[in-house]
Amino acid sequence: MQNDNHIMVIPWDFTPVAEYALQHGFKFAEKAKSKKIVLVHIIKNEKDYDEALEKLNQVASDNQGKNGIEMQAIVRKGTIFTTIGEVASEVEAELVIMGTHGLRGMQKLTGSWALKVIVSSKVPFVVVQEPPNETDLRDIVLPIDFKRESKETLNLVSYLHKFSSPKFHIIKPNTTDVIFIKKIKANIAFSRKFMDGKGIDYEIHSAEGKKNFPVEIMEFGASINADLILILSTKNIGLTDYVIGAQEQYVIANSSKIPVMVVNPREDLTKWEGFG
Repeated sequence: MQNDNHIMVIPWDFTPVAEYALQHGFKFAEKAKSKKIVLVHIIKNEKDYDEALEKLNQVASDNQGKNGIEMQAIVRKGTIFTTIGEVASEVEAELVIMGTHGLRGMQKLTGSWALKVIVSSKVPFVVVQEPPNETDLRDIVLPIDFKRESKETLNLVSYLHKFSSPKFHIIKPNTTDVIFIKKIKANIAFSRKFMDGKGIDYEIHSAEGKKNFPVEIMEFGASINADLILILSTKNIGLTDYVIGAQEQYVIANSSKIPVMVVNPREDLTKWEGFG
């Protein structure tokens, strides 16, 4: 890791899901030996700065020193879609942990908003809907499909393995397309070699192919009581994806409320151990 401070960023909007994200942050920080959590609140108008900073400083003060973690409060004028990612880069964070409300009823847009925030960042995100379980990360779902970028999630596999040693449940889509089958087999072979080389515990599962792959990912995660789903965001995602709904936004807001770690397929994620 390039950053020895192991800093985590938590977007803070003074809602219960932000509190949930902080609780997850403490769990991740303990395992990853992080030294600092940065709380970030975004404002639209400068006139709101002083009041927001006072409130956020109080949150930081209330949690200062828990598990040996330093708390820092940052209030920034901007938009959640770019400013969170900018702050994460500035402080050299290793993770952003963000609470979301899921895709229930009129909150459907929240899933797409979360995705739009994530893809603006160079830093991986963990998106949560509920407080963490008392247990450590034990079972993690890892979808591997035909895309070349699928291999990039293995950078996070290595990271998670270092402080939790979970079992990774690789799930691959069921398809009759000969070209896709060939590419999936190549990605699975690469993943096997990577995990065997690092002594990582894993199993490989095939989706039934009766539903679209994101739905089968979520159902599989629920069936094994997964602690985390690790996915890759769509490369070069566009406005249409936010309007219509990129598939990963439905995984992020899964009804089982399983935390989801999302990494963006970018050339500059070189600080994660993995590929040359």
